[in-house]
Amino acid sequence: MITPRYSPLLPRLAAGTVMTLSMCGSVSALELYKTADTTVNLNINGIGGAFHSQKGYAQSETAEAGGRDWQEGFIKYGLEASHTLSPTQGTLYGNVAWTSSATWGQGDAGGFTTGDERRTHIENLFAGWKSGDLVPALGHDGIDISFGRQYIQVGDGFLISGDSLNFGDGVLGGDLDRGGAYYLAARQSFDNTAVVRLGGDQGWRGDLMWLKSDNRAQARPEMAVGTLEHVDGDNTLGATYIKVLDTDSDYAFLYPDRDDTKVYSVYGHGNAGVKNLFLAGQYAFQDKGNDDSENAWYLEAGWTFDELAWSPYVSYRFSRFSEGYDPLFYGNGRALGTWFQGEVAANYAGPFASNARVHQVTLTLTPAEQLSLGVMAYRFDTIDASQGPRLDGNEIDLYAHWDITDQWWLMPLLGRYKPDESVDSGGSQLGGSGTNYYTQLMVGFNF
Repeated sequence: MITPRYSPLLPRLAAGTVMTLSMCGSVSALELYKTADTTVNLNINGIGGAFHSQKGYAQSETAEAGGRDWQEGFIKYGLEASHTLSPTQGTLYGNVAWTSSATWGQGDAGGFTTGDERRTHIENLFAGWKSGDLVPALGHDGIDISFGRQYIQVGDGFLISGDSLNFGDGVLGGDLDRGGAYYLAARQSFDNTAVVRLGGDQGWRGDLMWLKSDNRAQARPEMAVGTLEHVDGDNTLGATYIKVLDTDSDYAFLYPDRDDTKVYSVYGHGNAGVKNLFLAGQYAFQDKGNDDSENAWYLEAGWTFDELAWSPYVSYRFSRFSEGYDPLFYGNGRALGTWFQGEVAANYAGPFASNARVHQVTLTLTPAEQLSLGVMAYRFDTIDASQGPRLDGNEIDLYAHWDITDQWWLMPLLGRYKPDESVDSGGSQLGGSGTNYYTQLMVGFNF
């Protein structure tokens, strides 16, 4: 069993990327082989980014008070294939892909990476079957069974959005290293899965899943997951149950009470029949045994002013995470800032998915079909300072997203983060509580 050498912030941190490939650019593929029944495609995509932070954060033994400059990148490449047996016998499908990732420079602002990380490893290896028209009552492809190494998301990522925590050599002497690209979260697939999905895009549907993580920073949990949803047009109401079946005792110091945790959650999102309205909310209750329970919830409302120039979208969200809440595998399932709230706050200064209240206001503008501009403003408040660091603060992030072509996109971002406290007075920012101006520039492609 390894001995932990880390900041007291680390066991409750669930930071990672603020975006996934599915949110950026157009996903496409190169067709290698095609007949009436069989298709084989080559998929290649990746992201590269340059980052600068004026401040460092006390998250690991390699964290430093001064500013840091670093670069991250990854390329994911592989094959996907499908073969239709017949309209009533369904379709077989499979996917295999590798990811090559790296971090260069001084490593990230939290000290999770050092700039020396390099790795190539298999990312996807899964196969499955879809039912076609075999069971008309469930709709076309109303049964979808798959197994293997794959990305899994539940809802908008409030509980599970892939296995996306990517530490590097900066934590525990590299014992938790997954190959760098910490912010970009180069690796997001669960190590092993068995998934049964029932139902189509409308009406009643549900999922039964067994998920196994090989991520040592997550204590390598094994989980059973069940979901039940009703989808009516743009509106969804659902419930989720999660049971943590096992964890790796050698790494359980990061989440010592995760084993046997049960999570009960209800959620909903949609427009309630009003064209320009967006409403969302979720409540999660965690039973950790021994009369220990935690909870987290959020409410969100947004409106699109489609008759105004650039179609402004404005939203407000309040989220609350109790003192000992375990964020599990949460992440960005819907858009930038979904559950990694604040570029600096979520990724380096936090955690803000436990013992925290978060106010978020978002404004998005669309000057052109290929260009969007956004502002995200946050207020973070610690619920109980006696239970952990005092992480109260404010952040505002300005960004643009430009789809240069169908395959290439570009995204610059400027962030301003101001904590109320420095590490000397119970916070996490090194070198004082002054303002941190943070910049990043990312470019991505999908072929």
